[in-house]
Amino acid sequence: MRRAARTTSVALALATAFGITACGSSGGAGVAADEKQTLTVWAMGTEGEKLGDVAGEYEKAHKNITVKVTPIGWDVAHQKLVSAAAAGKLPDVMQIGTGYMGEFSALGALEPVDTGTFDKKDFFPASWSEYDGEAYGVPWYVETRALFYRTDLAKKAGIKKAPGTWKELRAAAKAYQDKAGTRWGIYNQPGGLDTVQTWWPYFYSAGGSVVKDGKTALDSPAAVKALDMYGSFVKDGLSRKASPPGYDVVKDFGNGKVPMFLGGPWQTNLIAEDQPGLKGKWAVAPVPKEKSSTAQIGGSSLAISKESEHKAAAKKFIKYLTDAKGQADWFERTKDLPANTAAWESGPLSTEENWKVFRKQLETAHQDPVQPKWTEITSKVDAAIESVTQGKATPEEAAEKMQDQASGLVE
Repeated sequence: MRRAARTTSVALALATAFGITACGSSGGAGVAADEKQTLTVWAMGTEGEKLGDVAGEYEKAHKNITVKVTPIGWDVAHQKLVSAAAAGKLPDVMQIGTGYMGEFSALGALEPVDTGTFDKKDFFPASWSEYDGEAYGVPWYVETRALFYRTDLAKKAGIKKAPGTWKELRAAAKAYQDKAGTRWGIYNQPGGLDTVQTWWPYFYSAGGSVVKDGKTALDSPAAVKALDMYGSFVKDGLSRKASPPGYDVVKDFGNGKVPMFLGGPWQTNLIAEDQPGLKGKWAVAPVPKEKSSTAQIGGSSLAISKESEHKAAAKKFIKYLTDAKGQADWFERTKDLPANTAAWESGPLSTEENWKVFRKQLETAHQDPVQPKWTEITSKVDAAIESVTQGKATPEEAAEKMQDQASGLVE
């Protein structure tokens, strides 16, 4: 799931109000896969816009199936899914962002994944989410963070290779400013919604874990160290203290104000499209390490409604979208990175250096905990990070506060 607008989790409250429970009734045997029928599918953002074309191709090969795709904006996706789940009117197949998986798995609104059809070994380990030992979605596409950096400005700054450690990252940021004349050395989001997306690579690379031995671990030495490192970039004038509404780091990457940032795979396309003058002047490198080079994994899975009468056909359609061939085709259409590792064995994913970096990062990526109140937990972490970047709390104070606030939200 990309940088989608989030809302406070209300699904569990609505579930109680409407009588949804974790052991909701199944839709029964339903319609056989080879019978004439219509599959309803909800997909979000760019994926919702593109999936209709793939559905059309699928229908040509499966004359008995009509696939009705409804595109939904990420800004309303959460509320629409919550309302549909509460009313028992979810579509047959739906796209579920990684941040929503715990919430909707706990509702009992999703059909468990048929592990006889879908083998978790076919996917990047961190992309396969389970709640209480059961998977409720098949990984569709994945994303993670890597370091984007200006190679032309690196030469001016005397930087001979991409920074591979935290120490080298700080030194590179300073060199870009002092020797290449950049306004900033790096961009780390200083606050606001989803600040955590930039901070996770620091936290996980420091050896952090949100939950350890069944308990919240946000006040660990790793968390304090990651907050301290993150905040030091702002304190020392190497990163912005505030970002204007709608801030576009790709624009500042293009004009040379920001020579480095931690970004996702979709930004490779934005740079190519919006900053054509940068061709040959930038590259992607693994996340600089403290204990390890580790970022979080994101993306989306495809799930089947528990109440669907078309589960057999839905399962076949999801198989089509998530096998190696379907995933390679989806990458060509959208540049979404395949969750199925076999799709990486040929074509540009296997040869182009930037994609190879992302694959390496995905192989060590850290899965966020599958928690029903995950969006509420991350909002507490967002606030803690901002308190450090704005000088309102020490890393130790911020870590203690987010630990206290998140502990009651973790199951």
